Amino acid sequence: MEGWRNKVHEAELREMARSFHALGDVLRLRILATLNNSGEMTVTELAQALRASQPLVSFHLRPLRLLGLVQVRRSGRQVYCSANLSEVQRRQRNLVEMLGGVAAADHQTSQEA
Repeated sequence: MEGWRNKVHEAELREMARSFHALGDVLRLRILATLNNSGEMTVTELAQALRASQPLVSFHLRPLRLLGLVQVRRSGRQVYCSANLSEVQRRQRNLVEMLGGVAAADHQTSQEA
């Protein structure tokens, strides 16, 4: 049973690492903040708002989209993006829970010493 529990914990850690990797870029954080403040935008509008090229913005949208942090919908040739705040909040809760578990384990270890 303990091996299964470690595998689940390991999977959660890997997911968290992917989240940090995706959010470990200033432009990606600016993309999320802009979408959060402005709502749905086309990639072109987003690029203009960020003063970045459309190909660069598209490149940085991909990891955010793959993690579900940004939602994309197509309408003809236009691609519309929006922040998926429920997914951002879910990942935030997971981090807090994981750190709470680490803090509790550290606390228990220090009390046993």
